[in-house]
Amino acid sequence: MSHSKTDSGKRPVKIRPPSPKTTPRPTAGRSLSCEPPTKSIIQRRTQSLPSPSERRRLSHRASVRFVDSLGLDLESVKVFKSGEDPFVPEHVLFRLLTSAELASSKGMEISLPYLKPMFSVQPGDCSNFTERLRCQQVCLERVLCYEPGIIGIVQVVNLAFEKEVSVRYSFTNWKSCSETKAYWVASKSISNGPCCDTFRFHLPVPPYILHPGAVLEFAICYKVMGMQFWDNNGGQNYKLTCQSYNLPVPKECEDSVIHFI
Repeated sequence: MSHSKTDSGKRPVKIRPPSPKTTPRPTAGRSLSCEPPTKSIIQRRTQSLPSPSERRRLSHRASVRFVDSLGLDLESVKVFKSGEDPFVPEHVLFRLLTSAELASSKGMEISLPYLKPMFSVQPGDCSNFTERLRCQQVCLERVLCYEPGIIGIVQVVNLAFEKEVSVRYSFTNWKSCSETKAYWVASKSISNGPCCDTFRFHLPVPPYILHPGAVLEFAICYKVMGMQFWDNNGGQNYKLTCQSYNLPVPKECEDSVIHFI
């Protein structure tokens, strides 16, 4: 009984609440915290997003791009002066002419270029061919023209086993030139003439060269025993000019031609 009285007679002890933590003041020019300063997410979003009025202004802004027929950006723009005609590729002119023919409901024609020799007779068919061959040791005998280029046949006097025949040609009036080799074909004997070797050469003609008025010039060089002999058509060179002829297209083939283009 005495123990219970003693417990009931004790006074309650007051509990002191913890003191609030005080943040130390940063010293001048130095931060005591190792963490980076925090920024509000809402503040960053408001800085990155445009306002409604600015969004309306940006939506009404128009942009213009200049592209070519393939959708690629133009790299340069050329302004043509009066009297300066621009170069129009052949295939573009062909399409324009084809469209004009169809629009006018006339018969459609295709203009095809070809090379034509400026000498009327083949050199090998001339009466003085054998005499010229004896005199200059090398002569052009024949020229055959076809779409990818020309083929030439050359006769040379067989002076030695080792020999070389080449053709020098130009499309630019000799402002620039190229050279190609001729290849041996056979040996032959010309009636009332010397023993000869036949050579054959091929001159490729790029499509962009074939425009009306273009001229191909060439001369033949024969190298044997350390000497050179030339056949340049008496100093005038052998010349071929580019011409064109119109090929009519049947009505039933017009749609196929347009589809092919």
